[in-house]
Amino acid sequence: MHYQAAESWGYYGAAAAPVVRHSMAVADPLERVVRLASGSAVVIFSLSSCCMCHAVKRLFCGMGVNPTVYELDQDPRGKEIERALMRLLGGNSPAPVPVVFIGGKLVGAMDRVMASHINGTLVPLLKEAGALWL
Repeated sequence: MHYQAAESWGYYGAAAAPVVRHSMAVADPLERVVRLASGSAVVIFSLSSCCMCHAVKRLFCGMGVNPTVYELDQDPRGKEIERALMRLLGGNSPAPVPVVFIGGKLVGAMDRVMASHINGTLVPLLKEAGALWL
């Protein structure tokens, strides 16, 4: 798994390199989610203490996929991202995480990911996004 550090999300930090990141600093959390989700073949928005998040990360790793993981509890603006994810999910999910994007497209929360895995549509999505080659 590839974990993103909070400073690589577009924040200036005391220990961050003196690089100007104007294009990374997106004010609207929804725009930020879309930008981050399109950055890798598989992106998971997660909380480090969430057991369902751990399960979905293990599912993808067990399939040979190397997802990019954004741990929202390690981001100073993680609560804003959680609210944006809830809006994307339509408020129908009991928990805001995990949320999975494949090929920049919203797959959904854990229930949607597992349903796709069980009905056989997850692997073709992963292959189409370039996350699986076999």
